Amino acid sequence: MLRKTSGIVISYIKYRETSIIVRIFTRDMGLKSYLVNGVRSARSKTKMAYFQPLTLLDLVVYDRETASINRISEAKLARAFQRIPFDFYRSGISMFMGEILGKVVVENYQNEQLFDYFFDSILELDGPAFQPGLFVLRFLIRTSRYLGFEPEDAGEFYLQLPGDPASTTHQEKIRLLNQLLEGPGSVLPSLPGRLKRILIDDWVLFYKIHIEGFGDIKSLAVLRTLLG
Repeated sequence: MLRKTSGIVISYIKYRETSIIVRIFTRDMGLKSYLVNGVRSARSKTKMAYFQPLTLLDLVVYDRETASINRISEAKLARAFQRIPFDFYRSGISMFMGEILGKVVVENYQNEQLFDYFFDSILELDGPAFQPGLFVLRFLIRTSRYLGFEPEDAGEFYLQLPGDPASTTHQEKIRLLNQLLEGPGSVLPSLPGRLKRILIDDWVLFYKIHIEGFGDIKSLAVLRTLLG
């Protein structure tokens, strides 16, 4: 059966000489795997650029619920990136976002609210009004909300993590995270790079606690470097 949907590319692997198998988080069917024949051939009408991580696509796909791998009938860009491929900072953040997405969704997992949030976040990252300061932390917090394990406050968050509650750094983290968790109407703090790195590390550990098999984030080292 042919279906129209929007999709966010997560990753692909090479298949045989000229083909790929691509994992795409679709809005209507969740995470799906598709075989794209001949796309690595010089004569292919479909561009390999369409299947780079976080590319936003409009798709017409063959969908058989019992099939582990389906096929794409048509693929075109939903939005063409203007800044992410040409900006080292945005590219580094996009790598991190792509890894997170690849670890929090599983085959056939459908979550339209999560999809819409990711779609909008990618557009924000590529947009002219992008503000890098707290983007990654806000992204991790909001994603946890759509996955169902956002903490009510910083106290609940840090009860689940190892650490010394009496330390000055711990108290500072509690105060700053509570400000971040208050929502979009709150006055957000300006954080030095050191604290951003610490808070992001804490959130990655929080995800590991809540998502089985989450593993390591390879792009985290790049992100730490970008945060200074």
